[in-house]
Amino acid sequence: MKIAAIQMVSTPDVAHNLERARHWMAQAAAQGAELVALPEYFCLMGNADRDKLAIAESDQGAASCSNAQAPIQSLLSQTARELGLWVIGGTLPLYAEQADHVRNACCVYAPGGERVARYDKLHLFRYDNGRERYDESLVLEQGDVPVVAPVVTQSGPWRTGLSVCYDLRFPELYRAMSFTPGQPPCDLISVPAAFTYTTGQAHWELLLRARAVENQAYVIAAAQGGRHANGRRTWGHSMVIDPWGEVLACLPEGEGLALAEISAERLAAVRAQLPALQHRRL
Repeated sequence: MKIAAIQMVSTPDVAHNLERARHWMAQAAAQGAELVALPEYFCLMGNADRDKLAIAESDQGAASCSNAQAPIQSLLSQTARELGLWVIGGTLPLYAEQADHVRNACCVYAPGGERVARYDKLHLFRYDNGRERYDESLVLEQGDVPVVAPVVTQSGPWRTGLSVCYDLRFPELYRAMSFTPGQPPCDLISVPAAFTYTTGQAHWELLLRARAVENQAYVIAAAQGGRHANGRRTWGHSMVIDPWGEVLACLPEGEGLALAEISAERLAAVRAQLPALQHRRL
């Protein structure tokens, strides 16, 4: 199966960002991709963190979405249906219970346009090196539970573990998804992100490859990658990584696609030759 991590350099203009997301999903489909992933905050990289409150949407649920009051969810649902794609929709802001906060939600859509999963980011980023300061908890309400999306393509089922950006630093999340009682391990892990240039340069590839190796799963990591209108620079390096830790595709910076073939046979071979998942004791 061919999959595509879409890299963007999103702006404060939601309509422009949605048009660029639709463009790259169409490009991926034209090149044979069955599944695409968008980056965190694909719909908005505002001038301030609180800008996302103004574009927050109500949860439209599992049905195929076409609602003028929810343009971001509608774009994801309609594009999945029109292009016949599985779409891992990066993240978008959905209303939260806490006043003046939103959930940073990753929604997954099937080729029929219906939503099959929603995951709300569990771990909220905070960073201060004296020059750069971020604290997502000022605007975001953290999620509650891990989520695995039931993706089924022509090549078969792919249990897809959902995570977002800072989640990458917490291996226990991925263990929880891969060792759900009564379920097989995850086959594919998704990590939409907007890593800062500083932390991305130091840790992005290292952590992605570690999650692939320790869970013996493919990883698709769609990222923001470039200089944004708000002055922020994101690391980029959208990637597809195989279960042995090999980087199959990487786009360092700028808009575009990281395209790669993933194989159930390759996944099975890695797990058979080194059955580490069966050797786990804790």
